[in-house]
Amino acid sequence: QEQLVESGGGLVQSGDSLRLSCEPSGRTFSSHAMAWFRQTPGKERQFVAILVWNNNSTFYADAVKGRFTISGDQDKGAIYLQMNDLKPEDTAVYYCGARTASPGAFGHWGPGTQVTVSK
Repeated sequence: QEQLVESGGGLVQSGDSLRLSCEPSGRTFSSHAMAWFRQTPGKERQFVAILVWNNNSTFYADAVKGRFTISGDQDKGAIYLQMNDLKPEDTAVYYCGARTASPGAFGHWGPGTQVTVSK
């Protein structure tokens, strides 16, 4: 199964911005939608944002709505997450996933990128 790779994480202060990137680690593959998730130790992976390719529709978790923006390049099979006004509660490992059909589960997970927001 083709994998994705995330990048762009780091250590920032509260109120700062970061831009995460997600792209195929090898050859590009087609998908129905791609999304960002995040996970903190001891908790389940949580949905952050999704981009559906056929109509470029987006949807966000309430916790990030108005602060995060998902975008993508379907030809590259890549998505991005612009994160503004970061808060300590945004600290997590961020993962991107792809769903090749709807309905269907997300997969093709990358290793994740750590985002740490200090107060």
